[in-house]
Amino acid sequence: MKELLLYVAKQLVDHPEAVTVTEREDAGTLVLELRVSPEDMGKVIGRQGRIAKEIRTVIKTVAQRDGKRVTVDIVD
Repeated sequence: MKELLLYVAKQLVDHPEAVTVTEREDAGTLVLELRVSPEDMGKVIGRQGRIAKEIRTVIKTVAQRDGKRVTVDIVD
């Protein structure tokens, strides 16, 4: 999941070297924290959060196929 999120985020931003993803476990759910450059935050979130919503949908769909629970947090 982490590699997929990294790949998707790096394709969207102008500064791919600033993209990081950290993993943590929270009540049986894997939480992926996505951090990007402040200049790229709007590109990852999108208008009215549409891109962020789609990123979360893709990651959750892949995780469900593996029988896992994953959430994506976009962190400042």
